[in-house]
Amino acid sequence: MRDYNYYLFDADGTLFDTTELICQCFRNTARVAGKEFPGTEKVLRHIGMTLYDQMQIYFGPLTQDEYEELRKVHMDYQLSIYKEYLRLCKGVAEALQHLKSKGKKCAVVTSRLRSSLEIYLLETGILPNFDLLITPESTKSHKPSSEPALKALELLGGTPEEALFIGDSTYDIECGFAAGTDTAFVSWSHNEKSSLNVEPTYYLQDMRDLCM
Repeated sequence: MRDYNYYLFDADGTLFDTTELICQCFRNTARVAGKEFPGTEKVLRHIGMTLYDQMQIYFGPLTQDEYEELRKVHMDYQLSIYKEYLRLCKGVAEALQHLKSKGKKCAVVTSRLRSSLEIYLLETGILPNFDLLITPESTKSHKPSSEPALKALELLGGTPEEALFIGDSTYDIECGFAAGTDTAFVSWSHNEKSSLNVEPTYYLQDMRDLCM
């Protein structure tokens, strides 16, 4: 694997495992909203989208007020139970510490809202390894658009040719590809390789592969 100066990481499913947490939250939100739970398979398929887009898909067209009400229900519940489910993915802490020790610049580029992202990075002890957090509040367009990756590189002072985007969904790989970075798809994803619309540069078996 090439050595890069800039590493852009997705969060959910890449840095930490939140799959069951996300499913539990949509079950609860559907119950509160009087809607049918869309099913685990459908929820897993859309992890990586913004919460707004997910809710529009699962619960039908929502006004901004309706969305804000459900968003509060969803996130309040998530923050009340996350400690039961949140776990770092294998090798993440060691890989990040290695990259930091080598002077590499690391950013999180995620569809998760900043408020919960910061809590989860703190809880798992990896926040100090990141120079920048790019969340839906940071850009007008979101993954798979190139804008989040390009925004991260702009703020870090890097170029796409110097960067690797690491993620667990086609949205991540498409985002990096559109931005002109190399990309890495993680093997611990709940998504199959067949779900990818773009071929990644690498397939990672363990996050510590970045240290090689």
